[in-house]
Amino acid sequence: MQYRFTRQQRLLKTDEFSSVFSLRRTQANAFFQVWVQPNQLGRARLGLVVGKKVERRAVGRNFIKRTVRDLFRHEAARLQGLDLVVRAKRTFHRSEAQSARSALLKLLARFATCPAS
Repeated sequence: MQYRFTRQQRLLKTDEFSSVFSLRRTQANAFFQVWVQPNQLGRARLGLVVGKKVERRAVGRNFIKRTVRDLFRHEAARLQGLDLVVRAKRTFHRSEAQSARSALLKLLARFATCPAS
C-alpha cells in the first residue's frame, strides 16, 4: 500500500470547503475541529484550515499541516467516501505532536465507525 497524498485526496476549491461546512456535521477536541460530509467518489478527501490566529509563524502552521496530512495518509483507507475539513484550534509543537496526533485519530475514528452522525 502506498501512503501518498495525491491531488484527488484534497479539497481544493472554495465550493468544496463550503459544502462540507454547510452540512455542520462536526466533532471537536482541544486541538482540532473536524467537519465531515459523505461524498460519492469512493475515496476520502481532506481540507485543512490553519489560521494565523492559531500560529503566527508559517513554520508552525506548516508543521501542523504536515502532521495532519501524515495522519490522514495512513487513515485514508478507513475514511472511504468522506470529505473532511480539519481546523486547528490551537498550536502544538514537536513536544506535543504525539498527543495532538492521538487526539485527531480519536476524532477520525468516530467518523470512520459512524459517518452519518
